[in-house]
Amino acid sequence: MQSYATSFGIGFVAGMRSMTACAALTWAAAEGRTRGGSIPAGTGARVLTTAAALAEMAGDKMPFAPDRRIPPSFAIRLAIGAVGGWALAGQRASPASGALAGVAGAVVGTFLGRAARGPDSRTNSGRAKGLTEDAVAVGLAVWVVASAEPQREAVPAAS
Repeated sequence: MQSYATSFGIGFVAGMRSMTACAALTWAAAEGRTRGGSIPAGTGARVLTTAAALAEMAGDKMPFAPDRRIPPSFAIRLAIGAVGGWALAGQRASPASGALAGVAGAVVGTFLGRAARGPDSRTNSGRAKGLTEDAVAVGLAVWVVASAEPQREAVPAAS
């Protein structure tokens, strides 16, 4: 059951901050906590996705940031949730069920995050709620990576 919790959790993160979920997956892959070898685990991937996550967090506070519920954005969140859920499903778990748990987490994270955040990011209150959502997404991502079941050898650190 724990592996499905991590699958749901990474989907939830994707619903809140899609690039934070991608960054978490690269860190999990580097620690040998992802299924298969499809998630990049190298230093370059971790740096790129972490930078993209930080850029997304900054861009999210801008007045022109699109709503996470519009079809392209929502579809990307669902896809990241599915891939993440599949990748973090434990060795004894069904990969397909992990993907479904990731999609479910992405749906919940998208709508719950939006409801908690509110519609206006231009006010001080809206920006404060956005920063709180950032912190929740990062904290949950760290928990998901730490909780994911080790599945293979970790990628050696580059020197």
